[in-house]
Amino acid sequence: METLLAPVLSAVLAAISFGGLFGVGFLMALESACIPIPSELIMPFAGYLVSTGRFELWPVALAGALGCNLGSQVAYTIGAKGGRPLAERWSRHSVFGERELQLADRFFARYGAWAMFIGRLLPIVRTFIALPAGIARMNLWVFHLYTFAGSLIWCAALAYVGMRLDENWHDSATLKTVMHVADIAVAVALLGGAIWLAVDFRRKRRARGS
Repeated sequence: METLLAPVLSAVLAAISFGGLFGVGFLMALESACIPIPSELIMPFAGYLVSTGRFELWPVALAGALGCNLGSQVAYTIGAKGGRPLAERWSRHSVFGERELQLADRFFARYGAWAMFIGRLLPIVRTFIALPAGIARMNLWVFHLYTFAGSLIWCAALAYVGMRLDENWHDSATLKTVMHVADIAVAVALLGGAIWLAVDFRRKRRARGS
């Protein structure tokens, strides 16, 4: 994994070193446009530069959050324009299928705003969540409001971690442990949500049939 991430890390360092806050925003925009550049590399490095005096914490967090909104708009538009057919074509080449897409449709129809806010705080999920939001045609103003709120918290937290870790920002056992635990939490949350939605769907179907 470290070998695979090495070129990505080099690109992240170069973009931020050259572009400053604009580089931070640009990289976070790419991540939110479903291009898997880990924010867990982008924001901690930006936080490290806060510790050196090059940046300040809140401008870094703001640049990251605005970048998230910009990239999320791209993904949202793809989902909104492509609609269900795009999602179905995508599902044929992924681990998801028609059943999962139906669950996602109902989830966004019922909990769209909160789904966006919470999703922006979850590793992996945050990279792709704007696509189903576009497919569900979530209200655009609400979409951006919750995207910004969740992204600002996420970016500030990761930048703060990088700032505190100083020059060890990319090689911290603590940070790696936190990210692994977060990944497990995401998997458990997604499984639990899918089970709950399936049970709720069956209960409502039985109620309509009775």
